[in-house]
Amino acid sequence: MTIKNGLTYADAGVDIDAGNALVERIKPAAKRTGRAGTVAGLGGFGALFDLKAAGYADPILVAATDGVGTKLRIAIDTGHVDTIGIDLVAMCVNDLVCQGAEPLFFLDYFATGKLDVDQATRIIEGIAEGCAASGCALVGGETAEMPGMYHGGDFDLAGFAVGAMERGSDLPAGVTEGDVLLGLGSNGVHSNGYSFVRKVVELSGLTWESPSPFGGGTLGAALLAPTRLYVKQALAAVRAGGVHALAHITGGGLTENLPRVLPEGLGATIDLDAWALPPVFGWLAGTADMAEAELLKTFNCGIGLIVVAAADRAAALKAVLEAEGETVTVIGEVGAGQGVSYRGRLL
Repeated sequence: MTIKNGLTYADAGVDIDAGNALVERIKPAAKRTGRAGTVAGLGGFGALFDLKAAGYADPILVAATDGVGTKLRIAIDTGHVDTIGIDLVAMCVNDLVCQGAEPLFFLDYFATGKLDVDQATRIIEGIAEGCAASGCALVGGETAEMPGMYHGGDFDLAGFAVGAMERGSDLPAGVTEGDVLLGLGSNGVHSNGYSFVRKVVELSGLTWESPSPFGGGTLGAALLAPTRLYVKQALAAVRAGGVHALAHITGGGLTENLPRVLPEGLGATIDLDAWALPPVFGWLAGTADMAEAELLKTFNCGIGLIVVAAADRAAALKAVLEAEGETVTVIGEVGAGQGVSYRGRLL
């Protein structure tokens, strides 16, 4: 018998054993995200979910997919990868809840040149943390080891979330003149505008390890503050009644995202004096000599989610959201017109 010692898949840079080891390492994290409707754990060719067991009678499914953009570059360069998975989940589930949907399950796609099991475990444990905090089951995903595609420790992440709502309960619905805008505080830059952020850091002459000029710790760590998860808080407000719309403030900032939930013929006025601009945005604007209008259509400027509330329910909804741990500010109102207009100044 001839014994062959030819080329193996591992010789080509793909370690199947490492991939299997990763699945075993992350099973406990995924198990912690289990919820009503989850049918099976990791390892199958597909993930099953039982909508009836989740309590739905006549459900409409809602799906969302997203990534975290070039914020990944900072995570890779600094080695601080533990919270980037929270960003990934937040960017998907915060969008789902804006449609009126409860996030049910989540899948991730993680691609890298050479699989580092310890690093990948930290990333996926962050994803599981984000799922658990938003009541969403981590039911599966894909880990792709692709030598020649990613170099020098680079990796990429994408997320996919599916949610549901009972038929007829979708948002936006009923937005009308006089509705009150409730702004929920952000946790910094969240996950948009990081190509600009990285350019500003380059212009400043600072490094990721430099002391943060707008807060404690290093600049890299400060800029990696994870995106806030608004799911459970927003759903509590929706259940309380009086929520006409929800707007997740992502790429395009306040200027571009709020009009997405306003019907034709209606616009919004935002009072920029209603809240203090968080220091990170002041530093970015000052270092880059940004005009205020540019800042408002690039970043969330301290408001991560806007609740469009019926005027007679605004005070009660503000109390509900504050009881859920949110910092809530009345930032404006809906009126005749189109787009977003501003009064006051941030800068």
